[in-house]
Amino acid sequence: MTSSLGKLPSLNALKAFEVSARHLNFRLAAEELGVTQGAVAQHVRGLEAELRVKLFERMPRTLALTGEGRSYIADIRRAFEIIARATVELKPQAVRLTISTTPTFASRWLIPRLPDFTARHPGYDLHILATERMSSFQADGVDLAVRYGKPPFGTGLATELLFEQEIIAVGSPALLTKRKPLRSAEELAEHTLLHDAHNFWPEFIERLGRPTDATFKGISFSQTSHAIEAAIAGQGIALTNREFVERDLDEGRLVRVLDGSLPAPANFYLVWQRYRKSPAIAALVAWLIAEVGTTASKD
Repeated sequence: MTSSLGKLPSLNALKAFEVSARHLNFRLAAEELGVTQGAVAQHVRGLEAELRVKLFERMPRTLALTGEGRSYIADIRRAFEIIARATVELKPQAVRLTISTTPTFASRWLIPRLPDFTARHPGYDLHILATERMSSFQADGVDLAVRYGKPPFGTGLATELLFEQEIIAVGSPALLTKRKPLRSAEELAEHTLLHDAHNFWPEFIERLGRPTDATFKGISFSQTSHAIEAAIAGQGIALTNREFVERDLDEGRLVRVLDGSLPAPANFYLVWQRYRKSPAIAALVAWLIAEVGTTASKD
């Protein structure tokens, strides 16, 4: 079967012509193509012979396109652009997944674990939308949300418990070289308390035993992650979800400074649109739950 395109010039020759036309120099064209200057010049001469048209004026240190060369290069460049675009569009496109989380969950739990997910699912393009504002599935293009609260979260939404909150008191090992763990509210009063927006300290102090008249020094933060960073830096004692500091405890950046824990009034849930039947969302949900199981298996 005869091709309707007719006989086309060599693709290598066309590429040599296109690069030479950009640089107006065979040596620079050869450097870009990774071949010798002689090979580029030979490709161009062969193309000119085949077309029976002179494409360049050869000068001592440069090249100049002829009128025919200027006309031809415009079409050749468009042809290469079409080939490049068709090639890109042919390749499988990454599946984009947008996860809505709080800033603390993103920085203290999700981001350190992401390399494992991306290694297992290289075809997924993740976008982390970290904000204290409750994002909209439709308006913000959210595929999966991690929400702190109690279900139900809305009609048409599927929900899966990610983990229950266990609130523990943590601090830098440098703070507790003499006494650890602390045993009373009086001992606790010797340290600075690091508060976040949840402010679990009053309830936690009550659980230490009898009421105390001790005056507690404190620093307040709008986000739990900042209170945790201050605790790591030795600035005081923070109350936080155990899941958020598991790695810091394992690696010795933090220690538990008080026995016991406090159950939180709400927990962390995975939430997504029930009608979305997406293998990508299912894979992400399964991986998140498995990651919590990995942490639990260490206990």
